[in-house]
Amino acid sequence: MPKIRTHKATAKRLRYTGSGKLVRAKIGRSHLRRKRAKRTKRLYDEMLTVTEPFVYKMVKRLAPYLDRKD
Repeated sequence: MPKIRTHKATAKRLRYTGSGKLVRAKIGRSHLRRKRAKRTKRLYDEMLTVTEPFVYKMVKRLAPYLDRKD
């Protein structure tokens, strides 16, 4: 049986927590942050929980070997 390839962009952007929730980073944290306030920059550090159920299904298909608790 052939293995399924992992979609690398999905695997880099999302991860599972210990309790099995899917989390993602906020948008806009890569560059052009020099002029932003310290508080705003600090808010980029927290991860957001994915709430949409269809995203879980999509991630399971795109990154089947991503570490998760079933």
